[in-house]
Amino acid sequence: MNLSWLLLLLFTMLQYSGQLEKEQPVDLVYPMLDAANSRWFYFSSASRPFGLVNLSPDTKIDGAWNSGYVYSKDSIKFFSHIHAWQLSGIPVMPVSTEFKGHLGSDAYQSSYSHEKETVFPGYHSVFLEDYQIKAELTSTTRVGFHKYTFPESDQSHILLDLSTVLGPSGTQSGYTKKIDNHRIEGHALMAPTRRRPKSTYVYFAIETDQPFEAMNAWQAGELLGPVNNFSGSQGGIYLTYTTVADQIIRMKVGVSYVSEEQAWKNMITEIPHWDFDAVVGQSRDHWNEMLGRIEVEGKSEKQIRRFYTDLWKALQGRRIISDVDGKYCDMTGSEKQVGQIPLDDQQKPLFNHYNSDSFWGAQWTITTLWQLVYPEIAEEFVNSMLLMYQDGGLIPRGPSGGNYTYVMTGASSTPFVVGAYAKGIRGFDIEQAYQGLKTNALPGGMMSKAGYEHQTSKGGGIEQYLTLGYVPYPLSSRNWGYHMSGAGQTLEYSFQDWCLAQLAKNLGKSDDYRQFMERSNHWKNIFDAETGWIRPKDSLGNWMNHYDPYELGKGFVESNGAQATWYVPHDLQGLATAMGGSNKAMQKLNESFEEAEKLGFTSGKSHSQETQLLYSRIPINYGNQPSIQTAFVFNHLGYPWLTQYWSRKVTDKVFSGLTPETGYNGDEDQGLMGSLAVLMKMGLFEMTSGCAVEPQIEIGSPIFDKVIIELNQQYFSGDQIIISVLNNGPENYYVNSIAINGQPQQGPFINFHHLVKGAALELVMSDTLKI
Repeated sequence: MNLSWLLLLLFTMLQYSGQLEKEQPVDLVYPMLDAANSRWFYFSSASRPFGLVNLSPDTKIDGAWNSGYVYSKDSIKFFSHIHAWQLSGIPVMPVSTEFKGHLGSDAYQSSYSHEKETVFPGYHSVFLEDYQIKAELTSTTRVGFHKYTFPESDQSHILLDLSTVLGPSGTQSGYTKKIDNHRIEGHALMAPTRRRPKSTYVYFAIETDQPFEAMNAWQAGELLGPVNNFSGSQGGIYLTYTTVADQIIRMKVGVSYVSEEQAWKNMITEIPHWDFDAVVGQSRDHWNEMLGRIEVEGKSEKQIRRFYTDLWKALQGRRIISDVDGKYCDMTGSEKQVGQIPLDDQQKPLFNHYNSDSFWGAQWTITTLWQLVYPEIAEEFVNSMLLMYQDGGLIPRGPSGGNYTYVMTGASSTPFVVGAYAKGIRGFDIEQAYQGLKTNALPGGMMSKAGYEHQTSKGGGIEQYLTLGYVPYPLSSRNWGYHMSGAGQTLEYSFQDWCLAQLAKNLGKSDDYRQFMERSNHWKNIFDAETGWIRPKDSLGNWMNHYDPYELGKGFVESNGAQATWYVPHDLQGLATAMGGSNKAMQKLNESFEEAEKLGFTSGKSHSQETQLLYSRIPINYGNQPSIQTAFVFNHLGYPWLTQYWSRKVTDKVFSGLTPETGYNGDEDQGLMGSLAVLMKMGLFEMTSGCAVEPQIEIGSPIFDKVIIELNQQYFSGDQIIISVLNNGPENYYVNSIAINGQPQQGPFINFHHLVKGAALELVMSDTLKI
């Protein structure tokens, strides 16, 4: 064999070896990101995309904030199956010493170390030091799967605590029935919260592969011994075993919000076997398919790992609540009802029903990302909203377990639904959607309600918005709900009205189009030309006295006047004109970024710091949603190079950390900030959620050398969007030229429909501004 053949053979072997060693997207995710600043629904490990079950350890359990898996805590209290918006349930814990479950989780918790912990999407393994038990967790969408390796012990148990507080909710009572020595079933009644006003049942079906010797119970601190049934409060049950060294016990936990029978159906359908490793592998495949729809090349391993972690975060938090056969719990009325999602020809549900925190902030985050990369998910969410509209009469802005929560303000679902339709995602009843969105924009709809206003419809100020042209601040001497923040509400309503007007135009509803377009101008009634800021007004038309645009919360929703002034995404040219022209608006915004840069563009490093005086007086805050569009405002003022400069600066400072202590510098909010980070790193954005009759994507400053987006061809005619970034580098913020399919592109705006036909974008970057 000559030298050339040897070299060719060596090159082929090295190339093949590199392909084998290439990490899959799931291996690039860093699940511990920001886990030291956790929130009940933030951390995820043994979970599928949007999984009803989100099985993970809990190290801190009291309260919605700083709870769940908090990385800095040294003990695990138990493993619970639900970490969702205002929902929790089914905490279990394996133990191997004298039983202490009746004394509470502080007594039966176990120490652990991160050195003996392995976590990747769909899997969590940890060693419980106090019990010498290796616990492994995985899941399907509706079933938790446990694998415990026990030591030798005549006092091995698996406990189910039906008395503990779980994040946002306490456990009111529980019920468990022993079926045989492998199976139990029952439910927990989770207490209402300030946001979810009704008690909610969580049903479970539990099966073990090894027979337990007895089902024992405790109540009110007393051990009850073996039982066949347990019912009541302040108690729980435990399954007892005698184990030999390294004995493995597997346990499956089916979960449903409908009934025990449905929990069994979920389990039998999704895991009809005991092959734990197979489920781990299927979960990896599921995550790889979802994460692999975007491929990035170039830059450091840290940047690539952070990107896939952001993308992973964008695909969870907002969770399925319907069962495998489409049954779901409807809590919109006075009594619980069981609903049924329509079925297809194979008797499978046409879509899933979802639980979700507010869509407040979704207009610049998941709306863009999901509708571009995961249009089938966006369509499911629209259908889920319409299902709740059919049941309860309103399209929700943040449902929990079939309940309305009235979280945050306005009609925040409107941009999401309108954007989907404008982009060609239309597998839903558009007339029904339009009527639901219009209902929300009228008295009696979502715009009538302040945050968490359950019993009345007075805190939204929609009547004043219609008669005065703005929502006054203060609206009333009475506090009807949270976020009664007149100027902030006015800004949100104006944008949402504009979005609804575009849908009306698309549907040929000319009278409605004119009405909502007129309403979309109401932001002008609270722009103060003298100060150059949006400024609250009272009901008599008087400007707020001693107005300080840097003061947090006075008339603005989780923001201040300096941040909120730019919340006119549908009329930035009008805002610039009101400020004295685009150049003056640019200077004002640029100065705001220069000031915000001194504080790292965020109000502190965690959500709890946002209200502290040191951090709250910031004109741009990328730690919360109200001003996350601001870097892209420069595109609309005619200064795209400032969009490129500041969006890259924000990305580098705010969304580049990769430790348990860093991540989102505030509140990730169920995929919102993860989605924003993904979009900014790809250099893509939508200012108006794609709601225009001809939706547009705009260009920022991508950090990668190449981005490949796989398109879903059931929705779009193209197969890929390929973004090639030439001459990129840490200081090369500026886009000197743009070409699409080889043709020069003028300006940063690209028609969405042209893009999804399949496009090759070429951006040439530089560290020197080219105007």
